[in-house]
Amino acid sequence: MKQYYSDVIQFRGTHYDFGYHQGMMLKDSPILTNRERQWKPRQHRHFIIDEDEFTGVMKKFSPLLLEEIEGLADALEMEAPDAIRQFGGYYLEYVTSGCSIYTGDDFMVRNYDSHPKGYEGRYMFYQPTDGGYAVIGPSMQITGRIDGMNEKGLVLGYNFTHSKKSDDGFICNMIGRLILENCADVDEAVEMLKDIPHRHSFSYPVMDTSGRSYVVEASPRKVVVRAANVCTNHFHILNEENRYRQEETRGREERIETRQQGADNAYESYKVMNDPAHGIFSNKYDASAGTIHTSVYFPEELKAWFAMGPGRAPVIFDFGKWLAGDDVYVKQIKGLLEFDRPFVNMEDMTRESRVLG
Repeated sequence: MKQYYSDVIQFRGTHYDFGYHQGMMLKDSPILTNRERQWKPRQHRHFIIDEDEFTGVMKKFSPLLLEEIEGLADALEMEAPDAIRQFGGYYLEYVTSGCSIYTGDDFMVRNYDSHPKGYEGRYMFYQPTDGGYAVIGPSMQITGRIDGMNEKGLVLGYNFTHSKKSDDGFICNMIGRLILENCADVDEAVEMLKDIPHRHSFSYPVMDTSGRSYVVEASPRKVVVRAANVCTNHFHILNEENRYRQEETRGREERIETRQQGADNAYESYKVMNDPAHGIFSNKYDASAGTIHTSVYFPEELKAWFAMGPGRAPVIFDFGKWLAGDDVYVKQIKGLLEFDRPFVNMEDMTRESRVLG
């Protein structure tokens, strides 16, 4: 077992200032150096960006995020095309992953399953002062969100289906940010998910303070909605978009449904997902299907739980109090994973490769 951590980052201010603040932090972090090394072999196939096309699409859905990217570029002394490629979340490759989501009457619990090498270890609190809703949740590709909740109590996660037959569009983590920052409830989230161009095929479970829970099945070709409280890695309606082999994802879905029937409260539901004894938590990190974090969101209470690794008590955040001006005192969230290589935020892997070489 190796110790891992996520840094807790808090910011209130304009999107440009938020971007600049993150850029200055990234200067002292190995994240970008490590990510460039990881992305370089695939750049010629997956990282071609039309700057004008991206700007036009982003102006339609969330123009303030352009200012955040501008702030990042200025702090990092980066040209606009490079900043868009790094932080735009549009027309980029996504590493395959697992993930499991369950919603109760007043909460959503999620296991994020992927490969640790791409996990950037940043848990974000951001309250914009120039427009858009405040959001809490872990980041991906700096500007995107892996899952999260906004100040209106809208909660969102996403589960990978496949990346074949991809098209121009946003990838999952930027879609998460766009929805959470711009939508107040599940109705607005569903409409935006129908309107957004999708790069890959994903399910997007959403929930709000009404207790309504939907799974939006989205591919580059079609988007449909179903009422559901369990989601793994296959579609129920868009069957033509599913992977050929579905035994594992359907079996995991069945285990969640069965185990959650015996859970009497949110903490019991959390343990179903986080305790390996229940067969949902996974250690298959080399297959990009190991559970890195378990998150729980409470829309009505505006509280969030977060844990890294199996069998751990979650760190509890009161997002409502933070919105009222009370900073959180947690600087890092630590956990143990059955893996031996670091997250991209933990150490410079280019130095490691030179030593090994």
